[in-house]
Amino acid sequence: MDNHTLFQNFVTFTAAVHRVQQDLTKEAKPDELTALQYSMLEHIAVGQPLTPSDISDCFHMSMPNTSRELKKLVQKGLVEKRESEEDRRKLRIHLSKAGAVMMNEAFQSSEARFADRIGRISDEEREAIFQALNTLHQKVFY
Repeated sequence: MDNHTLFQNFVTFTAAVHRVQQDLTKEAKPDELTALQYSMLEHIAVGQPLTPSDISDCFHMSMPNTSRELKKLVQKGLVEKRESEEDRRKLRIHLSKAGAVMMNEAFQSSEARFADRIGRISDEEREAIFQALNTLHQKVFY
């Protein structure tokens, strides 16, 4: 298989990932959050601590827009800004206790939808999916 064919398959796959993620999280997102704020919280939850630049880069947002959204999340008590231990000029973004509780509940809801989606797959299929995800993570999504 050539790289072009592999790339086309990858593009199709990533589009499907986004659709499935929307489906898995549509019931998980609290009403008081915008879709962007929820996505930011999800990103922080799995990658914390993050810098505002990390978040800006991930969501293709300007730093002023990122700062504005982070300020809203701080005001809602869902994230905290802390000085970096290595460099006090840098901020690190963490979930607050309330943010961690909210995201744990959201992830539980998403996990239940995921369990429904995969239904009754065999142990072998479950292991194959696990290995495929690990391979993608190591080779493509590093």
